[in-house]
Amino acid sequence: QVQVAESGGGVMQVGGSLRLSCSASGRTFASASMGWFRQAPGKEREFVAAITWSGSDTYYANDIKGRFTISRDNGKNTVHLQMNSLRHEDTVVYYCAAAFPGPALTDYNVGQIPTWDYWGQGTQVTVAS
Repeated sequence: QVQVAESGGGVMQVGGSLRLSCSASGRTFASASMGWFRQAPGKEREFVAAITWSGSDTYYANDIKGRFTISRDNGKNTVHLQMNSLRHEDTVVYYCAAAFPGPALTDYNVGQIPTWDYWGQGTQVTVAS
């Protein structure tokens, strides 16, 4: 049974920073590609960032590129999403996803929901004035 769990959400002011963390257990974390998505009420879940099992390749959505950074620590079975320069529109629920091992990530498939096998429950990020 694979379990994916996010942490680190909360309230931050515009321009501030938050770091989300995600742990995955139940299979070899180091073999998994990991990703972050987000979803606003009434909208589709959208891709944010992804990282390959080795950490050698990362992918970002255009609207967060340069502000968010994805990283992983395979020794701690954890992936992080460092979010800087937060904006009001970043106020959504963030979901962590894992693919074991999944297809080789490409610029196309990273944003496709079927690429990802397991999902966390989500963590709320609220950016306030």
